[in-house]
Amino acid sequence: MLKFPLRILILACFLILTARADEDVVTAVHGTVTKVDAAAKTIAVKTKDGTEHTLHFAEKTTVHGAHATAAGAKDTFHGITEGSEVVAHYTAKGAEETAVEVDKVGKDGMHAVEGTVTHVSEDGKIVVVKAADGTDHTFHVAGHDTASAAKDIGKGADKSAKVTVYYTEGAGKKVAHFFEKL
Repeated sequence: MLKFPLRILILACFLILTARADEDVVTAVHGTVTKVDAAAKTIAVKTKDGTEHTLHFAEKTTVHGAHATAAGAKDTFHGITEGSEVVAHYTAKGAEETAVEVDKVGKDGMHAVEGTVTHVSEDGKIVVVKAADGTDHTFHVAGHDTASAAKDIGKGADKSAKVTVYYTEGAGKKVAHFFEKL
């Protein structure tokens, strides 16, 4: 009698584990847009180490810091142009990378500050960075993947890691979107 319910339990566990394995892991890259293909709904982002990522845009892809006024030009896509500095958050299925969020860095986009991490809250949602000029910057961390990265920075020897924090400001708060270890 136990064999049938045991088989169902094993099958249920297998299905749950398979579903969890299919959850999308979000990765982020920082680089310069080298190509915009509005027809294919892609951009190519080249990182400092020379790696190039071709990112596909989906209906749910969000873009921050790019203005709609540039959206009508031939060499733009969602206000992103060739030469734009961006931080792109993406998921990968096989060789295809799909942008979840693309943040333009610079004027009217995300800001950046370099410094040394001096504090990370236990939940990874607050990070304090001391800049080279001695000022402390407190960041509220956006998104689960960024909070996970902040918690990783706050562990062990990385507690005093040198980082660049890419952030936006609103309602008197600095919101960190990406941490890049230096």
